[in-house]
Amino acid sequence: MVEDMLAYKGVIVTHKTIRQWAEKFGRDYANKIRRRTPRLGDKWHLDEAVVSIGGRKHWLWRTVDQDGFVLDVLVQSRRNAKAAKRLIRKLLKV
Repeated sequence: MVEDMLAYKGVIVTHKTIRQWAEKFGRDYANKIRRRTPRLGDKWHLDEAVVSIGGRKHWLWRTVDQDGFVLDVLVQSRRNAKAAKRLIRKLLKV
């Protein structure tokens, strides 16, 4: 796909070259993203939604901070206090 996009612009490269680029720059890019994780906000919002997976109801739990940064997402087959507490405990460990 990348090879085709570059060929469209007149740049001829092989799939081997693209793989080497990915190895060379991929690690650096991933490390920069990890280091740049935003600070968590003081206020968190917990939201739940019902989703159907394979014809069965599941609950999608999602937590975001005040700036809209997604802290965590969890899908569970049960909706009870224990399920919500599991998500909160997981977030507090971070």
